[in-house]
Amino acid sequence: MHQSHRFHRPPRLLTADGEPRRVGFELEFTGLSLEQTAEAVQAALGGTLTRSSASEWQLQVAKLGKFNIEIDWDFLKRQAARVADEQDGGSSPWMDLLSQAATLVVPVEVVCPPIAIADLDQLDALVAELRKAGASGTENSPLAAYGVHINPEIPLLDAATIGAYLRAFALLQWWLVDAHQVDLSRRISPYIDLYPEAYVKLLVERGESDMEQLFDDYLAHNATRNRAMDLLPLLAQIDAQRVQRAVDDPKVKARPTFHYRLPNCQIEKADWSLAHSWNLWCVVEQLAEQPQALEELGKAFLQHWRPLLGLNRSAWVETVDRWLNDRGWG
Repeated sequence: MHQSHRFHRPPRLLTADGEPRRVGFELEFTGLSLEQTAEAVQAALGGTLTRSSASEWQLQVAKLGKFNIEIDWDFLKRQAARVADEQDGGSSPWMDLLSQAATLVVPVEVVCPPIAIADLDQLDALVAELRKAGASGTENSPLAAYGVHINPEIPLLDAATIGAYLRAFALLQWWLVDAHQVDLSRRISPYIDLYPEAYVKLLVERGESDMEQLFDDYLAHNATRNRAMDLLPLLAQIDAQRVQRAVDDPKVKARPTFHYRLPNCQIEKADWSLAHSWNLWCVVEQLAEQPQALEELGKAFLQHWRPLLGLNRSAWVETVDRWLNDRGWG
């Protein structure tokens, strides 16, 4: 039996349409072949398993949706797709060998469908089964850049909501790095860069912005997918052409979600759960939904700002930690 972990409920559980908010998770790890991973996911959740190429499987699960199991390697994906086209969905021995070899150095990725927040505890069985099969995460990776991505659906797709979440995350980002205990190798990789200090200061000083200003500021300072909270998919949902002009990258896929990339994947550890990563994200949700608290923390940030020197990050993290603990959020 797997241990159940408690996923916190954020302040807003419904979208503007009155539908349950949903969350997608992406887990990156090594230690298993693609087929072993697919079998473990099916053992945990049931469903119908199909193989689409040498680099990808799908599992269709009733009431949850489609789980993609894939090797996170663009070259292999392109080659596998070409072979599938040429052989009408078939594979080839050399592609199978390449796929097996890739699992030694390239992460396998399980991409979950968007799941209602109330149903997230069903993912405990998934993590437990992958661990049992031998999955290893961030600390056991030779590259140590594997992580967990969280894609929370935004409650309301308007400038006020986006801006509140942006300011909340920006003010908490250095504290979150410590709270997640982000692996050093991941910190120095370009994939989860934090927002520049100058952008955080600008966000706080502006306060609420209209959508035009929000786009201008974000794309001027963050025209890249390599952010700990990547807002490009969300902005592309609003104006895909404008995002594409600033960031010519086909990997930017429009969707009404934040793309949060800070957490490590420590799937090999018996006490690790996706709930821990999710619950830290929920601190952002709590702050975003309390305008007075958000304004208070923003003023504290500006008080910590030093001309020419910028932010004393360690002092700011200590301040945020005390501030959150005083409110019972830490």
